[in-house]
Amino acid sequence: MPDAVLSLNAGSSSLKFALFDADGQDRLMSGAIETSDSTARFRAQDGAGDILANQEVSHPDAVSGLLDWIERHLGANALVAAGHRVVHGGPHHYAPEIVTPELIAALEQLAPLAPLHQMHDLAPVRAIATARPRLPQIACFDTAFHKDIPPVAARFGLPRAYEAHGVRRFGFHGLSYEYIAGKLTAVAPEVAHKKVIVAHLGNGASVCAMENGRSIDTSMGMTPLDGLVMGTRCGAIDPGVILFLLRERNMTADAVEDLLYRRS
Repeated sequence: MPDAVLSLNAGSSSLKFALFDADGQDRLMSGAIETSDSTARFRAQDGAGDILANQEVSHPDAVSGLLDWIERHLGANALVAAGHRVVHGGPHHYAPEIVTPELIAALEQLAPLAPLHQMHDLAPVRAIATARPRLPQIACFDTAFHKDIPPVAARFGLPRAYEAHGVRRFGFHGLSYEYIAGKLTAVAPEVAHKKVIVAHLGNGASVCAMENGRSIDTSMGMTPLDGLVMGTRCGAIDPGVILFLLRERNMTADAVEDLLYRRS
């Protein structure tokens, strides 16, 4: 088996992974660690879809155990890097970056803007930094694909001073949209450069307007809460509803956040 790169996508109850050859051309294996309160189940399959593992693993040691398992399967070859999907890059992180303690600290500060995602995304980053401190890690941001949307799409109808503090539309699901834009060029080049609407549909959902394979507008905003109605998130809502809940129903900000993100 050749030298390999590990790709990780962490969620609240699962850690999905794929292992690619170092050139990024072939997927060698993929799988997930699915966790509950006290247990974790590890599943993996090779590039042909044949089952390699389906077993319970120790919950606290799940990431370290995954690294051990991968390295055993690589044999004499090496795991040369790990890449992570990170949902929010904020106003300063627009391209893949090598993970450093300073970057982790900066991304943790963005957790209030993506409370369902950001800390889960960073958990395996920290775990790998502890288990394999010499292994290079790269953070890739879901917001990066939308970095060049025009001001008319990025700005909210608020005084301009708030934009300087990061109150703007960032957009999300960017890694998915970037992949789709590339595939569209390959399978339908006659339309790839035109104006195209792309939908990312799942428990989290959004739409993106593209032109020439670039984002020009998207339904999610400063946080992954805006836009389409989702599995547990309310999507676009009259801001007056929030004021009503705070003032007339005496809800706390934390209770409103829980309602909008987890109970809608």
